[in-house]
Amino acid sequence: MADTWFDRHTHVWSRWRLDELMKAKQASGSRVSLVVPARNEAATIGDVVGRLHAAFVAETDLVDELVVIDGDSTDDTARIAREAGGVVHELASVRPDLGTRPGKGESLWKAQFVTTGDVLVFVDADLVEWDTHFVTGLLGPLLTDPATALVKGFYQRPFRSGSTNEPHGGGRVTELVARPLLAIARPQLTQVVQPLAGEWAVRRDVFATLSVPVGYGVDIAALMDVHDRLGPDAIAQVDLGVRAHSHQDLADLAPMAAQVMAAVLGRSGHDLDPAAVLRQFVRQDGGLEQVARDTDLSERPPANEVAR
Repeated sequence: MADTWFDRHTHVWSRWRLDELMKAKQASGSRVSLVVPARNEAATIGDVVGRLHAAFVAETDLVDELVVIDGDSTDDTARIAREAGGVVHELASVRPDLGTRPGKGESLWKAQFVTTGDVLVFVDADLVEWDTHFVTGLLGPLLTDPATALVKGFYQRPFRSGSTNEPHGGGRVTELVARPLLAIARPQLTQVVQPLAGEWAVRRDVFATLSVPVGYGVDIAALMDVHDRLGPDAIAQVDLGVRAHSHQDLADLAPMAAQVMAAVLGRSGHDLDPAAVLRQFVRQDGGLEQVARDTDLSERPPANEVAR
C-alpha cells in the first residue's frame, strides 16, 4: 500500500506519555496556553475547566495558563469557570478598541491578545463525555515535531438526545456540509477525519498570520489556511477516542453550516457578502411563518496586523 498523508500524520493520543511531553516542552522552551471558549455553558464549564486545571496546572506544569473566553454569557458560566481555576476574560473586554462580534471564532481570535503561549490548545466548553488526554494528544505532535504547525483532534461522536442514542450519529454539519465541500474545494484535505473538530492546537506564530472567521467557520478555515500556506505535512491529526457534547436543534445548525460554507467558499475564490440573511420557514397554525436569521460571515484580520 502506498504511503499516504493519512499513514504518516495520523496518531493515537496514547502515543505520548505525560512525562515525555513534559521533557519535550522543557527542551523546546515552549509555553502552552489552553483556551476554552464558552457562552452560556454553566452546565458543563465547571467540569471541563476543573478537570483541565487539576490535570495540567495544579498537578503538573504542562499548561502555563488556562484561559476561558466568556462570550457574553447570560448565565453563571464566567463565575463557575473562575471558581474552577480558569482565568476568565469577558469577550468585550479584550481589545475593546477592536470592537466585539458574537461567535466562537471571535473568541479564539481575541484569545491571542490575552495569552502568552507559543502553542495554543483549544477545547470546547460543552463536553459531556471526554477526558483530559485530549490535551496531551493534541500537544504530542507540536512538542515533539517542529515541522508540525497545526493538530486536529478526531473522535467517535455519538448523538444522544432524550431516548435517542446513536453511537456514530454526531457530526451532522461535518458529514453534510464540511466533508462534501472539501471533496470539491480541497480534495487533499479529505483525509482529515474531523475538519470541524473543536479540539485542535496550533503554533501562535502561525495562527497570528491567519484571517479568522468570527463564527463557526474558524475551525475549517485554520485547517485550509495552514494547508495552503505550509503544505499538508504541517498538519497532523490525533485520535482522541470518544467525544460527546450538547446538541443543537436542526434549525440552529443552519447558521453554523452557512458559516462553514462561507469559510470554504471564500478560500476558493468566491466574493461573499459578510452579512447574510438565512431564511427558514416554520409551519404554525396551518400556515408558514418566515424566520429571518442574520448570519455573520465576516472575518477578523491576522492578529499580527493589529498587535499593539
